[in-house]
Amino acid sequence: MLEIEYEFREKDLLHFNELRLANDRELQKKIRQNRLFVPGVMLAIGMFYYVYYVDMMTTAYITLLAIVWGLSSPYFMKMDMRRQFFNKYTEAEKKAMFGIHNLTIEPECLLEKSPGGKHKTPWAEILRVEKHKEYVFIYVDIDAALVIPRETVSKGDLKAFAKQAEGMIERLG
Repeated sequence: MLEIEYEFREKDLLHFNELRLANDRELQKKIRQNRLFVPGVMLAIGMFYYVYYVDMMTTAYITLLAIVWGLSSPYFMKMDMRRQFFNKYTEAEKKAMFGIHNLTIEPECLLEKSPGGKHKTPWAEILRVEKHKEYVFIYVDIDAALVIPRETVSKGDLKAFAKQAEGMIERLG
């Protein structure tokens, strides 16, 4: 049976979670609202200062602050989300997650050997295989996947492995 060995890193976990969030329409809608609503309110306050007090300096400061907020808030939100990703896991979970992984295709299951131990996942429980430019994702749940970075594969043929895994999922899934 086919086998691959790869290293799973923090960078790979971040990429997977950011990819999931980028495809989450509801979250993207909230980010857009935050990016537009807060500066809109600030601009309204600036206009009030200009019309009511005829205070151009305060209006200019508020307008500048609104523009800075609109341009920088997505970056701050992204940094906060990254921090939240890592806060979800304890140090023991991180040790069990990151490091060298071996995946072996067996007739009845996908065998994973990782720093956290051995795990057998029956083919019926695996949803799909997605191939991206830098990664291959083997989804075991709607929002959980085995993330295989192409650049860290040290043993085996990832392309053949992914094709074989897709065939096993279609046949036994």
